Amino acid sequence: MPLQFNARRALPAFLLAAAMLSGCAEPPPVIAPPPAKSAPPVVRLSPRIVEMASAYRYYMLQTTAIAPAFPDGESVARSLRAGSAYEPAQMVKGAIAYAAVVALQDRSFVEGVRVYAKDPAQRREVTYGLLKDPAYAVGIAGSASAAGLVIANLGGDAQRLYDGGKAVKQAAYDIQKQAWSKAEVPARAERLAAAKSVSVSAMAGDVAETARLQQASMALPTDAVSAPPATPPYSPTVTRGLAIAALAVLGEAGDANLDTLLGLMNEPNIGSCMATSKLNLYQCLAVARPHYEDVFCLGQHAMMDTGRCVIRAAGLPEPYEARFIPDAKSIARGMVTKPPVKKKPAPRKKS
Repeated sequence: MPLQFNARRALPAFLLAAAMLSGCAEPPPVIAPPPAKSAPPVVRLSPRIVEMASAYRYYMLQTTAIAPAFPDGESVARSLRAGSAYEPAQMVKGAIAYAAVVALQDRSFVEGVRVYAKDPAQRREVTYGLLKDPAYAVGIAGSASAAGLVIANLGGDAQRLYDGGKAVKQAAYDIQKQAWSKAEVPARAERLAAAKSVSVSAMAGDVAETARLQQASMALPTDAVSAPPATPPYSPTVTRGLAIAALAVLGEAGDANLDTLLGLMNEPNIGSCMATSKLNLYQCLAVARPHYEDVFCLGQHAMMDTGRCVIRAAGLPEPYEARFIPDAKSIARGMVTKPPVKKKPAPRKKS
């Protein structure tokens, strides 16, 4: 009797064979997950920029420490050398460099920049935006709190310098009761030449302060002044400081990009203010004869005028007294010229 094919009986055997064959087949390819975003670069700020910030801070600390109690002409000469010891263009760059270091102390701003630092394409795009226009940094999350911190630090130092200058300027009147203050300054021409010499020499920072700022430039916390957030618009000095800080977080502010960074640190308005302050100081010293007139030159032009420039750099309103700057001849010949007192108009009589 011929054998008949029974599909129902053959089906389990077919499945068993297929299963055995499948065990010998190649496994299906594993689909790899999408590549993870790269780790953000290390926060890096060129040591040259840190040194500029340190030199700026050294000048501010040295000059704000000048006390108005002058016992003799030598103490006046020492203070005058300290107050004269900055080169205007370097002072401007130093203020911007210090602004960048301070901005790196703001955790929210650093984290706001790091959002773009993890993706190479975004990092390039943000870097390009910052280099094209430093105000690009204002749109980054955390910029308001970082700007507030910068303004508080720059403005605080500047106000102390200005207030110290007012006290020194007042001392020019007070010490006239002492005989030594009325004696003529010896070697007046050499004294003026020395003031001009230190004004064109590169400033250097303190070693300890440089080390502290180097730590701060890596976004490591220091003792920066705390401050509330500030609303834009910000001054060019503050904006450029934020931009350089952002570039540091993006890993684009090292020595390889130093020339580009230095180009971002030009601020002609404040540079002109600093240069004018120095010119006024030279003119004052050129005609000053007794020691008390040198004290006036120191207080008004080396301290108050310079402090006013940095106050303006921070974007803060300038003091009223700073708007009255007497000319050099009146300084030397009168020494007692003071801001005119604005009298309130007399009230009208009721008819």
